[in-house]
Amino acid sequence: MTTPEVYKRLCDTMAKRGGGYPGRDIPEFYALAMELFLPEEAEVSAAMPRGPFTAAMLAETAGRPEDEATKILEKMADRGLCSSAVVEGTRYYAGPPFVPGIFEFQFMRGTTTDRDRKLARLIHAYKAAVDAQTKSAVLAFPAMRVISVDRLVQSGNQIHTYDQVNNYIDQYDPISVSTCFCRHEAELIDPADSCGRPNETCFQFGFAAQFVAERKMGRIVTKDEARTILDQCEKAGLVHCSQNAQEIDFLCNCCSCHCMILQTALKQPKPAFALFSSFQPTFDEALCTACGICVDRCPGSALALEDRDVPEPNMDRCFGCGVCATGCPSEAVQMTAREDAPEPPKDRQALKAAARAARQA
Repeated sequence: MTTPEVYKRLCDTMAKRGGGYPGRDIPEFYALAMELFLPEEAEVSAAMPRGPFTAAMLAETAGRPEDEATKILEKMADRGLCSSAVVEGTRYYAGPPFVPGIFEFQFMRGTTTDRDRKLARLIHAYKAAVDAQTKSAVLAFPAMRVISVDRLVQSGNQIHTYDQVNNYIDQYDPISVSTCFCRHEAELIDPADSCGRPNETCFQFGFAAQFVAERKMGRIVTKDEARTILDQCEKAGLVHCSQNAQEIDFLCNCCSCHCMILQTALKQPKPAFALFSSFQPTFDEALCTACGICVDRCPGSALALEDRDVPEPNMDRCFGCGVCATGCPSEAVQMTAREDAPEPPKDRQALKAAARAARQA
């Protein structure tokens, strides 16, 4: 297979994997792919079976000896071109999409090499080219959700385990933390493009944490360290985001100025549908001083004071994140349960099924 054919097949593979930025047969794809993948890696990636697989399974589909397949897969895992974890003594690999997956893996280490800067420019150019070709479609079903700041939920409101950040910290082991891909990519392209928020803020849980730590893309943290980082994120006005499922393997802490999850939601006519939590803010008129801090902090631009005594939330834009509550100096904001909040799908497979059903409806 010639080099151009290898990358064309890779493009078809990345298109089938889907995700936020699937493969597109455009010049920007090939410029990026040829920087990311050596020809033999592109060929191996295109031959990867769907779902988790072993090196022996890949050797069969790729027509290579198993020891050769293992060496290539290990190098690819080290460079974030595939994921890997040991399950019950057997090592498995998986071929991720660009987003979420390969793009994030490139910058989770937080390094600033010349190649990092080159990759940041190529990834940015590819995303811009795909965005320019993509019509702004209204989401049929939200892929992401917000996990609100549960410590500020009004007493007496029922809080499900899937709505509690601390529940995920308690539930999973190991936990890793890594650099925010979105903010770091922006700074690699332009060092002045910084919002001043902390960067070591993205969490991975379970097998995902094992992979990130093993490949030195992040570091394992204790549960106490994880809670300290979460506190720092809340003070900085970052939003706890993950996949729209009760079982999660990552938790991003996002800003609206750089982060893909929030920016994708904000492009929707009703951002709160694309990215929601089970709660909404309520304002205590007796405590509120109308200082406007919550209005400035709101990542969805959902609050307005105008001539009112307390801010008025636009529920089509309110993510229910609690950023307004964490920044309120007079503690005038609490989070209350939304009556119309849907229960998230149980896991990733249920999320895919729900999204598919919504598109067909």
